[in-house]
Amino acid sequence: MISIEKKNRMKNKNIAVLLTCFNRKEKTLSCLHSFFEADKPKGYMFDIYLVDDGSTDGTSEAVKVNYPNVNVIHGTGNLFWAGGMRLAWRSALESKEYDAFLLLNDDVVLFNDFLNNLIETDKHALTKDKKTGIYSGATVDDTTKTTTYGGYKIKTNHFVVRSQLLTPKEVPQQCELTNANILWISKETVDAIGIFDEHYTHGIADFDYSLRAVRKGVPVYIAPNFGGVCLHDHGKPWKTSDVPLKKRIAYLKSPKGIAYKEYLFYIRRHFPLFLPYSFVMLWLKTFFPSIWEKFKQ
Repeated sequence: MISIEKKNRMKNKNIAVLLTCFNRKEKTLSCLHSFFEADKPKGYMFDIYLVDDGSTDGTSEAVKVNYPNVNVIHGTGNLFWAGGMRLAWRSALESKEYDAFLLLNDDVVLFNDFLNNLIETDKHALTKDKKTGIYSGATVDDTTKTTTYGGYKIKTNHFVVRSQLLTPKEVPQQCELTNANILWISKETVDAIGIFDEHYTHGIADFDYSLRAVRKGVPVYIAPNFGGVCLHDHGKPWKTSDVPLKKRIAYLKSPKGIAYKEYLFYIRRHFPLFLPYSFVMLWLKTFFPSIWEKFKQ
């Protein structure tokens, strides 16, 4: 007879891959191509859930032609990134039970061994922490060879919070903040804290999620080696003084800008002593960007 332990080892692990997209067909197809070309560890099965939030460039049609097994979900056209990821996540949860969820940005070109590095980190967490958790795959700028997204260590004196972007090593490294450009989240983590918080429209949701996980004692790591290529395209998180004040205020409040209310909610939740500084900082960079530039320097 086969023991229960051996049966569990023989059972395939089901992983839901989650993406959202809007009007960047070539990048979405490139990301999917790199995923399908990547090495797939034995014993892991993958289902892909892609939310197309109202693309008009033929993204959905191209995906269906090139990758018919991808589950394409049509959004409302007003989901933004966090909303699109929540819809993909819920769709996966409603479909069947998964052992983990792999969140990807559709502008990432994945390296062949990225899954092996994430699974190695999962085994590391089980050995060291006796539980599974969240593992970020760092991305690199293919030209400068610098780290663009991944995992961060928090450096704070309680009143001012800083974060340090980590460079991946040959072994997993603990961190507190994670980007979701490449992010593996175990079922155990989802059972403990759910999915992305509804408070967030576009950004910040991934940072908030990893900090909630840390509070719950969930292991959070950056995986060994780089997981893929992704350019850092966010630029400065404020508008310069040559932009009219009305547009600077609009950027401050925009979900794709600073997301004023959502950012302050995030700070209040995780770094309450940093709230007064954050409030002043946001308005200073909006009303007096040239002064803010000098202050930053």
